[in-house]
Amino acid sequence: VVLRGNGRGFMAGGDLATLRADPVQGAIDILTPLNAALQLLAQMNAPVIAQVHGAAAGAGLSLVLMADYVIAAEGTRFNLAYINLGTSCDVGASWALPRIVGVRQALEIALLGEAFTADDALRLGLVNRVVPGAELDSATTALALRLASGPTLAYGAMKRLMRASIDRTLPEQLAAEKDAFVHCAGTEDFRAGVEAFHQRQSPQFVGR
Repeated sequence: VVLRGNGRGFMAGGDLATLRADPVQGAIDILTPLNAALQLLAQMNAPVIAQVHGAAAGAGLSLVLMADYVIAAEGTRFNLAYINLGTSCDVGASWALPRIVGVRQALEIALLGEAFTADDALRLGLVNRVVPGAELDSATTALALRLASGPTLAYGAMKRLMRASIDRTLPEQLAAEKDAFVHCAGTEDFRAGVEAFHQRQSPQFVGR
């Protein structure tokens, strides 16, 4: 799954006109379906790539944080921005940001509300790659095609293990890893992968 914005930027934040007209109900109307969508993206087996250009601010940056892999164009600007509107964050930012950069750095980004560059985002681990703007589409497509040919069920298991690991003890995580591995061991993809290894060939995964 590729998340990207049309026009000048990835996403500059929520619809402030709607929030201005009816702040409380507007927030509920925006966040309820958006939160449901984010949970679906996190739970699905397919990897989620964010292709980012222009600006990723407010909920736009929150969406970036929730992706599994992020490619940003040079010149992209990031800003959590919520504090500049007098509100706390949403769309999973308070869950994802401390896990990526640590609590102290997350608080600096959140409390100061300052813009930062794609290079800053790369240094902080908020994006995986920064590419020239002219190469953004091709770099994203190449990654998406590579992932699309992979073992879908194993991707999902890996995503869920990684996301849950911080909230589990080591024994709990070891048990979860065992369960996931045993489940994957019963798939067609695992059998294909093992056979390809022995045949010294590239595996042909089918997502089952």
